Amino acid sequence: MELQPAIDDIPVSDPADHAPATVDVRTTRIQLWDLPVRIFHWSLLAAVSTAIVTGKLGGDWMGLHGKAGLAILGLVVFRLAWGFLGSTHARFASFRPTPGKVLAYLRGNWRGVGHNPLGALSVLALLGVLGIQAASGLFSNDDIAFSGPLISLVDEALSQRLMTWHHQLANVLFVLLGLHVVAILFYMHIKKDNLVTPMVTGWKNVDHNTPVPRRAGVVALVTSVLLAVVVVTLASGIWIKTPPAPATNTETGSLPAW
Repeated sequence: MELQPAIDDIPVSDPADHAPATVDVRTTRIQLWDLPVRIFHWSLLAAVSTAIVTGKLGGDWMGLHGKAGLAILGLVVFRLAWGFLGSTHARFASFRPTPGKVLAYLRGNWRGVGHNPLGALSVLALLGVLGIQAASGLFSNDDIAFSGPLISLVDEALSQRLMTWHHQLANVLFVLLGLHVVAILFYMHIKKDNLVTPMVTGWKNVDHNTPVPRRAGVVALVTSVLLAVVVVTLASGIWIKTPPAPATNTETGSLPAW
């Protein structure tokens, strides 16, 4: 007679063998963007907005347009310096958009903190275009209400050429700004990743294995600010000596005879 197997002899599968693999979702909070980066970002937004509006209005607004251009130049110089001297995620080395990183991002395989490779390209493009725009404006002349502070250093033909580039490059700037806004909205509503809040507060929740960012020191900040101040001072043209106006005869109002 065939015996029934004992209950203890019947193999029982471990429920853990069929349980779905768990994903480690632990996060930690880091200061992604330091205070200098945040001040730079919102100051640049204000300066660029002012330059665009005053440039469109023209006329008496061109004086403010020129000041906004100097502010943009100073901010760009500061950001370039801070990109080498600043905290971890402010440094260009931390988000250098190599072809391999861009390809990995497009394939959905990129994992990182801070600017993604396409965002890094956008940041570098904006800094480059804004820098060229501000620099070309220093030598421009619209023959109506505006003359750049360094216009006396170039001849009229070059000044007009730079003015043309200044106007044409503005269209490139508008495209880059539009793409920047679209990217922010895409991340916010599609990828559910709010990029604005960290740029306001500085803090972001990231994977718990993310290394703690290195903060920059006071010397790095002072150096970056001083460099920006020196460039803006030189760009303002206050060091250029203007010839005195010719004296006139107080009685006749005519130029004196020599």
